[in-house]
Amino acid sequence: MKKRAFDMIMLLIGAFIFALAVNLFVIPNDFGEGGVTGVSIILYYVLQWSPALVGIVINGILLIIGYRLLDRRTTVYTIIAVAFNSIFLHLTENWRIASNEPVINAIFAGLFAGVGIGLIVRVGGTTAGTVILARLANKYWDWNISYALLFFDLIVAGLSVFVIGIEKVMFTVVILYIGTKAMEFIIEGLNPKKAVTIISTHHDRIAIRVTEIMDRGVTVLRGYGYYTGQTKDVLYIVISKQEVSMLKKIVRAEDKNAFVTIHDVRDVFGEGFIDISK
Repeated sequence: MKKRAFDMIMLLIGAFIFALAVNLFVIPNDFGEGGVTGVSIILYYVLQWSPALVGIVINGILLIIGYRLLDRRTTVYTIIAVAFNSIFLHLTENWRIASNEPVINAIFAGLFAGVGIGLIVRVGGTTAGTVILARLANKYWDWNISYALLFFDLIVAGLSVFVIGIEKVMFTVVILYIGTKAMEFIIEGLNPKKAVTIISTHHDRIAIRVTEIMDRGVTVLRGYGYYTGQTKDVLYIVISKQEVSMLKKIVRAEDKNAFVTIHDVRDVFGEGFIDISK
């Protein structure tokens, strides 16, 4: 219950911060955005349609189309995040900050948007739209969520050039990049690492390839299957998040039936990482 309550709080805070990014920094400066929010902002500039209303309608359609591709928790969290984001967009639509510096506004628009989406994604939700596409790209193609989101958002931002002009699109690219880095920091932390455990009948071949190709140390743990009583050698490897895709390819090539678990690691000390004496 405590975990669920914490998740709900993070979803609300994330939705609120993202709404502030749009209403305090993006719209007052005629910037664009990525994804569904970018589409709703363009429609606001052209037709004066409410971004809150347009956003919830388009995201609702996308959720109906793609809900089967998401697990139940992600779907529920996404519905909550989208609903409250639209509510907060409506409640804060008249909020303004007295700032006429477009560069500063673009920086803070990116920071607010990245932190807002990052908080939502970190607890397992999405803001629908291109975030759903980014999570699917991460699931099926091992794309980094932050950079997958940037890729899809840039497509929308590029199309907005016909409405806001090339200069505003350039500012929008800055916003999206800063947002990507801020979101990555919220989701992954300063120096993210992954701890991987692998159970495979071909553990020797996997260990050799990891050592040769990735130049990473491999620890072999002895265990046994509780039901079968058979002894098993378990590989334990600590890698960076950028190396996860390579490790998956190695395991997939050597043993498609291998059992693999990947865990987030907060701090890593020792050879090849951070000196524990520091």
